[in-house]
Amino acid sequence: MGLNNIKIQKDFGKLKNWIGNKEVESKATQYMDLTTPYTGEVIGQVPMGTTADVAEAAKVAKAAFKVWSNTNIKERVQVMFKLKALMERDFEELKQLVSLENGKTLAEAHGDVAKAIEVLEFGCSIPNKVYAPMLEVSNGIYCQVIKEPVGVVASIVPFNFPIMCPMWTIPIALTVGNTMILKPSEQVPLGAIKLAKLLKEAGLPDGVLNVVHGGVDVVNAICDNTDIKALSFVGSTKVAKIVYGRAAMAGKRVLALGGAKNHLILMPDANPETAPSQIVDSAMGCAGQRCMAASVMVAVGNCDKHIEGMVAYAKSIKLGEKLGTVINKQSVERINNYITAAEKMGAKVLVDGRNQKPENSDIKGLEGGYWVGATLLDNVSPDMPAGCEEIFGPVLSIIRVNTIEEALKIENNNPYGNAASIFTTSGANAQYLFRNANAGMNGINVGVPVPREPFGFGGWNDSKFGNGDLTGDQGIDFWTQDRKITTKFIEPQVRNWMS
Repeated sequence: MGLNNIKIQKDFGKLKNWIGNKEVESKATQYMDLTTPYTGEVIGQVPMGTTADVAEAAKVAKAAFKVWSNTNIKERVQVMFKLKALMERDFEELKQLVSLENGKTLAEAHGDVAKAIEVLEFGCSIPNKVYAPMLEVSNGIYCQVIKEPVGVVASIVPFNFPIMCPMWTIPIALTVGNTMILKPSEQVPLGAIKLAKLLKEAGLPDGVLNVVHGGVDVVNAICDNTDIKALSFVGSTKVAKIVYGRAAMAGKRVLALGGAKNHLILMPDANPETAPSQIVDSAMGCAGQRCMAASVMVAVGNCDKHIEGMVAYAKSIKLGEKLGTVINKQSVERINNYITAAEKMGAKVLVDGRNQKPENSDIKGLEGGYWVGATLLDNVSPDMPAGCEEIFGPVLSIIRVNTIEEALKIENNNPYGNAASIFTTSGANAQYLFRNANAGMNGINVGVPVPREPFGFGGWNDSKFGNGDLTGDQGIDFWTQDRKITTKFIEPQVRNWMS
């Protein structure tokens, strides 16, 4: 699954929205070039959608909701079972799309699709999770809670996982009976359209899932449209705050996941055989473009041997094989600027990923791609931009302290609260982390502590705005509303105040 197996397709043309189970011309007057990060070449054009596009999709979704929400959940879930089979059938095509538009290696693209299918499998289990138990609360009187869909909902997803992030929401929101507008990142629209077409093939009725392309105008329209009752967002903290505030003011249910600056604490007693590579992989995987990347490592005490192992491992990571691209030219410049600024402020560049390009490939044009190699920065201070801001690239900043208490103080002082991990062989150290870290997802000797279904994904503080988690059981809660029913059919023989 090396670089030479990537298929660079260049003829996608002008993309269209997907409304009512068919491609529909956008009302946009402006289009953005869609490029592949591998070469920087234009492979299509994406419409910068309008308020009218969102209104059209919402109208169609609202009409479809009347039928879809009244379809028995056992029938709705059959679409998801068929979708799983179709995604497995087209697994290779989905992988290629992820690599083409996002720049992941094929191995990482494989993980993207596999995780998406795992969430889909959870969606297939929902009928067994939302049954409505009934309790006799008094003589002859019964209470019951039924989970019902919210209505037309929207999901705004980021560029970094073109298949997985849409599938965080689609299987759950649709299976419980909602209809949806999906707004993929304008930088990676191809996977979303492929999913919509697979859902149609799986038997999803017209209008249940709609895809609208665009940027800020489409996001604002989703926040404002009165037919949309709930929305999820995944992206930067800056935008998550804006989306949360605007949509909440419009009376919507909102869950907005933001950015991160995840801290990984390295103790001297960590396993020297496994910790170095796992720590580096956490920071460099998916070119560091994931909110779960461990972008800061706090080394407690003398960890020089571990860091030497990290340096050796990082230098062995080859672009295009183990490490893919970043998303665009602007990201390359931003990441390089963080490295340069840290160096000027006194950090030591142990491994330098600036100005690197892949070698030994048959693909033409890679020199025009968006590449940053694995980078390790030592002697970073918590107040340096590289030490406290989200870089979203393959850069690991190393901060040195003397005690675990100092390490947790640094972690606690950061405004984000997405994830925190520790590498240690001491149970006491591990316990100290998960009792004191100010982060929603914690790892013990796990560099990327992503909860697996049925456990939900979500952080704390400036990494999440809204209540609950986006996946798992709490995902079901977010996309449903509870109907409480109290029933009395016969007169009780014994009366009390409730009778």
